Amino acid sequence: MYLYGASGHALVISDILRAEGVEVKGVFDDNSGLTEFCGMSVDHHWCGQEPVIISIGNCAIRRKIAKRLACRFGTAIHPSAIISPSSTIGEGTVVMPGAIINAHASIGRHCIINTKASVDHECRIGDFVHVAPGATISGDVEVGEGTWIGVGACIKQGIKIGKNCMIGAGSVVVRDIPNGVIAFGNPCKTMSTNILPHPPNVGAERVQ
Repeated sequence: MYLYGASGHALVISDILRAEGVEVKGVFDDNSGLTEFCGMSVDHHWCGQEPVIISIGNCAIRRKIAKRLACRFGTAIHPSAIISPSSTIGEGTVVMPGAIINAHASIGRHCIINTKASVDHECRIGDFVHVAPGATISGDVEVGEGTWIGVGACIKQGIKIGKNCMIGAGSVVVRDIPNGVIAFGNPCKTMSTNILPHPPNVGAERVQ
């Protein structure tokens, strides 16, 4: 397996692959200042090696790189994750230690289901979504492409969250969330349009 992105996220993916018995054969990164990753040299010129996982946590950047690369993408699923055999997981997706994906859930391409996150029955998680550590998504929830669900957020059953949203850490989502917004709090409320390139440290404590 090859990794694109010499990041902290790549460190976790490397551990997952090692636990699966899969060797990391090479690491690529666009940042010429990065020269070494876990004892390996970082290559700055993409050579079309495959399969590859885009090891970058930012949803928008992961999507941009995926569209640029013409190759086969792999997946990484930690052995401690609990995955229903009736669920589906798209290419490029990473499922981290202790995560749970329940019956008939659908996980898109290039998603991150982070440490101890829970995705319950019949959920539909779009491409390039990041479900952060400890987040709980109840049954029959839809999460749109490119959305970030913050650490420890709780999503009520049957909720629809739009595309390219950011749901703040610790939020409790009990109503549908439209496309392209930053929302947080308990109950979760839309606070602004999402125009930021990176997920902010938003949470219920920021509500005024």
